[in-house]
Amino acid sequence: MSNATVHAGRWSEKLPALGIELPPVATHAAAYLPATQSGRYVYTSGQLPLVDGHATVTGKVGKDVAVEEAAVAARLCAVNGLAAVDALVGLDRILKVVKVVGFVASADGFSQQPQVINGASDLLIEVFGDAGRHARSAIGVAELPRGSAVEVEFVFELES
Repeated sequence: MSNATVHAGRWSEKLPALGIELPPVATHAAAYLPATQSGRYVYTSGQLPLVDGHATVTGKVGKDVAVEEAAVAARLCAVNGLAAVDALVGLDRILKVVKVVGFVASADGFSQQPQVINGASDLLIEVFGDAGRHARSAIGVAELPRGSAVEVEFVFELES
């Protein structure tokens, strides 16, 4: 029996033990949805490190923002992503984390994008165990919405 099968349906019970409280889903700023379902998959829009609608970490990583601070921001992006999924279908329907794509507003010459996006990846593994292990891309970009240092999007597989 896989780890996902053993734990499916109880993910939300792990959050308080990890000190995680899902926030309200951020209001989207354009013509898109925070998350959408297609078949057994849920895709989130890019999640920013927002608290109460405000970006918590802004600037370029490697210049204005330290790697460790940006990793904490990526973790917050993951929490916001989980909130979007929970609002759409319920967190406990997640079977597996499939893919994470992270964008890091990067200073010239900065190449530690994977270390930044580890903040999101590590959180998903804390919550979902082996079912949280996923494929991933970590990409350096010139700018992100709201001046954010990090943006992360997710793909989750749901139980049938």
